[in-house]
Amino acid sequence: MGSIPVGDAKPLIQMSQRFFYFQAYSKELYFFMNDKAHFFAKGLKEGIPVASGYFAVAFSLGIVARNSGLSAFQGFLASLLNTASAGEYSLFESIREGVTYAELALSIFVINIRYFLMSCSLSQRFAPSVNILHRFFTGFGITDEIFALSVSQKNYSPFYTYGIIAIAVPAWSIATAIGVCAGTILPLRVVSALSVALFGMFLAIIIPPVKKDKAVAACVISSFVLSYLSSVLPYVRTISGGMRTVVLTLVISAVMAFISPLRDSQGASDEE
Repeated sequence: MGSIPVGDAKPLIQMSQRFFYFQAYSKELYFFMNDKAHFFAKGLKEGIPVASGYFAVAFSLGIVARNSGLSAFQGFLASLLNTASAGEYSLFESIREGVTYAELALSIFVINIRYFLMSCSLSQRFAPSVNILHRFFTGFGITDEIFALSVSQKNYSPFYTYGIIAIAVPAWSIATAIGVCAGTILPLRVVSALSVALFGMFLAIIIPPVKKDKAVAACVISSFVLSYLSSVLPYVRTISGGMRTVVLTLVISAVMAFISPLRDSQGASDEE
């Protein structure tokens, strides 16, 4: 059997190399796509309880939005772009009071500033090679519950967060629109009763940490007292509700941070 000349064998060698590279790339792409689908499906599954809870809360927010004069589409859009119960409540109340755009933006920024901190914390879990668009869209959809689930993952992927967002945010937005429609159809007494449900949700959020931490309890009680006084005292009550909320939030949080700063238990244990 005769040997193949080197010149004739060169194309065959190049073809074999290209086939090898293509096969290796195909396997890598296959595992990468399966990995993304796995994390997305996991987030979708674990986001179902979050979506269920969001639906009930956002329905009550829809009632508040209706009382502020918003349509179902406007309520849906507000929830889609601002997935935050306290932030949306402030938004709808500010719209009802007719505050300026600057004041509205400032109040929502202060109320939702915790999401900025959560996004910074979650970004530490990203690999350096992760595209900036993934960081942007993950930060856009961050809420308290989505952050808690995402940061608890041992092997984190942004597609896990996308899975939760894909089911939780639509549930939040659709429920707000349904709440607006229900507020238009239901009798006034029923609408007033449903409006109280939102305050019940806020109480359910603050009571557990109040029981555990005296500093948090003092912060909540002082917030209630100062908020009431600011609404009845002369001159102060003429300031819009949104601006009063901004000032009280900054003042109370700054004072409590000075009086009772959060201790780093891990750092203390390391020093011991």
